[in-house]
Amino acid sequence: MLATTTTGYARCIKASKKIRWDIDRDVIRGRALDSSQDFLPRGLSLVDELPSLTDAERRFMSQIQGRTYANLFGVIERYINAKILELSRDHWFGDQLALEALVRFSDEELKHQELFRRIEQLAAAVMPPGYRLVADGNAIARVVLGKSTWAVLALTCHIEVFTLVHYKKSIAAEQVSDLWKDVFLHHWKEESQHAIIDELEWRRVDAGVTAAERDRGVDELIELVGAVDSVLQAQAQADSDYFIAHCDLDAAQQQAVRDVTLKAYRWQYIVSGVQEGSFVKLLSELVTSEQLGRITTALAPLM
Repeated sequence: MLATTTTGYARCIKASKKIRWDIDRDVIRGRALDSSQDFLPRGLSLVDELPSLTDAERRFMSQIQGRTYANLFGVIERYINAKILELSRDHWFGDQLALEALVRFSDEELKHQELFRRIEQLAAAVMPPGYRLVADGNAIARVVLGKSTWAVLALTCHIEVFTLVHYKKSIAAEQVSDLWKDVFLHHWKEESQHAIIDELEWRRVDAGVTAAERDRGVDELIELVGAVDSVLQAQAQADSDYFIAHCDLDAAQQQAVRDVTLKAYRWQYIVSGVQEGSFVKLLSELVTSEQLGRITTALAPLM
């Protein structure tokens, strides 16, 4: 637990000022993506689970997944930014440190969206035609924001936590493009602070809900994770089709690509966050054992 809520927001503001970065000056720096290297670390892409593919094919798969990673984060951060702006209203005439922390959070999320748009452009320049993103950012944002604030903050906290896990997975991946390493590094720097703010806001909202409202929030969280999985299934199919269209594979190899791609996306966007102890610990503090059991049961098929 943070010592005080105000102290928590103040620390995030201080860190935000210290680590502030610029897309062109600090991340892209005039570079292009190197198509001779992986884009996504193999601990995330799971391409090593496809031993029948050539090294070049596994590298191409990591590049497809890296491109999708950039695009899906751009989609996710659209709803997050909208929710953070909404939450800032609660602090307009109250804790001005909390307000500043949320405004900075929002500004950084907008910057992240621009970063990932730029990465998509760089990926398109070095990859063959035919790639497509199936997720509609506005449609997804409307679905997510239609749920209770408790459930939305639970999902958001989970996302911020798995972002930190992804950075840990990336730093030891020597074959990953240097530009991609910088994307992971700088994204992690600011998401580390966002995860703290998510927890502060989730605890604040949780303190004001009834037991019945929290119980509905648990059901809505389960629904949101299910919606995320539907997006992952659709994108995994599209990405597998794109990969198969550019590689000469037999039927067994094609099915293995489809299975591993979906497994990788579930690992990246669901499992890695659930297996990170800090999120589960926080969730356990806010819900009953029965509610936690419902969540665990719902997640079991995806794990």
